[in-house]
Amino acid sequence: MSTLTETTSGKTAAQASAEVRAIHRKMLRRQKISKGFTYLVAILIILWILVPIWFIASMALTTPQNVFAYPKGVLPFIEFSFETMRFFLSSEGIIPGIINSVTVAIITLVLSTLIAAPAGYALSRYIFRGRDTYRLSVLMVRAFPIVVLAIPLVVVFINLGIFDSIYSLALMHTALTLPTTILIIGSVFASVPYELEEAAKIFGCTPFQAFRQVVFPLVLPGIAAAAIFTFVMSWNEVFAASVLTIQNRTLPAQVFNTLNQSSQAYQFAGAFFMLIPSMIFIFFIRRYLFNMWGQVTK
Repeated sequence: MSTLTETTSGKTAAQASAEVRAIHRKMLRRQKISKGFTYLVAILIILWILVPIWFIASMALTTPQNVFAYPKGVLPFIEFSFETMRFFLSSEGIIPGIINSVTVAIITLVLSTLIAAPAGYALSRYIFRGRDTYRLSVLMVRAFPIVVLAIPLVVVFINLGIFDSIYSLALMHTALTLPTTILIIGSVFASVPYELEEAAKIFGCTPFQAFRQVVFPLVLPGIAAAAIFTFVMSWNEVFAASVLTIQNRTLPAQVFNTLNQSSQAYQFAGAFFMLIPSMIFIFFIRRYLFNMWGQVTK
């Protein structure tokens, strides 16, 4: 009788173990399918972004004959040449436009960051009457079309004698990017616990020392993200640059102004040249972005 019971118990245990292994294999299979689907989506997103960039780069870094050819190819299946880029850079107004674009973008980045950092800190750390209304009003500025800001500013800049200047255009770009920059930096400041500053003050730090040694290293990735947004927004902006400048046009405004009369080689080279600074800027600042949320929440 005991032998029969032990045999039955052994079969039951073996069946249970087999069921557990089957469930485990099923879970692993589902996990692999889910992971594979995630990788597939990620690859599709990467291709969606990189394929147009690669095509533009291929057309910009080949001969004009390959640009006009049909069907078009891509590197490395076509001839590599700087002839198209030399043609673009030698075109009228391109070199001054590049210098103006870089100058305006840097000025916009500096002004926007210097204004948005204390504004974001105040919105996240201090409670005052009308704070939510002020935050909403800052965001509502982005709801206005650029033309609503550009046309009145043209009149103001003409009256002040600063029309057709890269510095006035930098002020316009600062006004466009500042609302979003304030909200980005403010949200990052809000994610840093205030108790960290209080602890630093307890251990003898002044308020400024607590901010510089404790808070600032944690919010630096968020400031970097806001700086990327500001730089890219200023570099690619074309409407305000076309309205507020005539002789001192930025690169996007110069390319846009000559788009109808330009060749395909000029258009591809211009698109590629407008991509380069943003990509370089993101490359050097990427380490702050990769650690943005993880570093803030530690």
